[in-house]
Amino acid sequence: MINKVMNALAKELNEIIDQGNPAILEMVSDIGKNIFFPKGILSQSAEAKQKAHRINATIGIAKEEGEIMAMASVSSAIKDIPLASALGYAPSFGIPELRKKWQEEQREKNPSLAGKETSLPVVTCGITHAVSITADMWINPGDVVILPDKMWGNYNMIMGVRKGAVVKTYSLFTEAGGFNLDAFEKKLKEEAETQKKLLILLNFPQNPTGYTVTEAEGRKIADIIIRQAEKGTNLIVIADDAYFGLFYEENVMRESIFAKLSGTHERIMAVKLDGATKENFVWGLRVGFITYGTKIKGDQRPVYEALEKKTGGAIRGNISNASQLSQAIVLKSMNDKNYREEKQAKFTLLKKRANRVKEVVYDPKYASYWDVYPFNSGYFMCIRLKDLNAETVRLHLLDTYGVGLIALGEKDLRVAFSCIEERDVVELFDTIRKGIDDLRRA
Repeated sequence: MINKVMNALAKELNEIIDQGNPAILEMVSDIGKNIFFPKGILSQSAEAKQKAHRINATIGIAKEEGEIMAMASVSSAIKDIPLASALGYAPSFGIPELRKKWQEEQREKNPSLAGKETSLPVVTCGITHAVSITADMWINPGDVVILPDKMWGNYNMIMGVRKGAVVKTYSLFTEAGGFNLDAFEKKLKEEAETQKKLLILLNFPQNPTGYTVTEAEGRKIADIIIRQAEKGTNLIVIADDAYFGLFYEENVMRESIFAKLSGTHERIMAVKLDGATKENFVWGLRVGFITYGTKIKGDQRPVYEALEKKTGGAIRGNISNASQLSQAIVLKSMNDKNYREEKQAKFTLLKKRANRVKEVVYDPKYASYWDVYPFNSGYFMCIRLKDLNAETVRLHLLDTYGVGLIALGEKDLRVAFSCIEERDVVELFDTIRKGIDDLRRA
């Protein structure tokens, strides 16, 4: 434990969690056990908001003639959203209406959640912040986190560097090009021999490769995890669904692994990290969510509320709350009558780009230059260079041709097709080939 004397509110939340499922409390980090959502100013302000009909002198904002104070240079930039909704503080949990709206969409997109209770999503400042808060809640120094060998580098920064977790990897792909189920299962079993608690992070569509597992692969991943839980290992399974819904081929799994694991076993805590950031094309608004799903005996709601309060407390003690203006914009968009049509139009555009990349990148004229990692979704795809160093090629392309790519490791180059026009795809890969030819001649 971090504190010798635990706060009474933290104790109360821990007792609620323990009654519903003792395994969850075993999994929660020391910080998570000690954290709570404070009363004091926050609860008094909430009470005053309801009852102080004459004068409310509780909250730390400025008002003028009964309205929130704002400079004209700011208010003139905000249209169609009341200033109180734009410039005031959001709750640490997020705007209640947005949380409910997002949960409704989660259930629409994940039919396997039917009949399962989950927590109400808690709003974070983007999915990076969601990863960080999740790490606060569930990781102690020395805990093992299982990740694929191709991953978003910030996972290691957040969980390894900041939280002191030990990152263990497995090979993401088989030689045939599918998800490496054998390597995943082997790594899970290997780490479970010495660890009672493991964290598993699964990211589909995947960054950097743009791969989403097939429906069959997804079922097998879930089965592997459930079998390990049945052997007594506590498993926190984090589904980073940042690019969720951007699926371009028919055989890909169209649900989150979160939906397949929620409620399946008392030793599995499924954590869904998602957000409007990429799904709704509002990157700079930084609106993400954390949702929990597990198996709880008796009334599930108090346990989920306890987890929400701890998560809200972690956010309160970190950034206080995510931007109310950003949340208000996302909510307004989701309530717009054209919302689904607009979202489908952007999806269609990205799908066309992905399909064009697939047509071009496998052209036989490139066969001696690179191999292509499987991709079927999301924003990215990766190539593996046959002979040259990826960073050398990256710098040459940038300096000589003004083409920017991301080098990963010794041989991999990541292409974000999400930000290139369809008409530029052939030119891009021809330029990469030209750059490789330059370096080979040199």
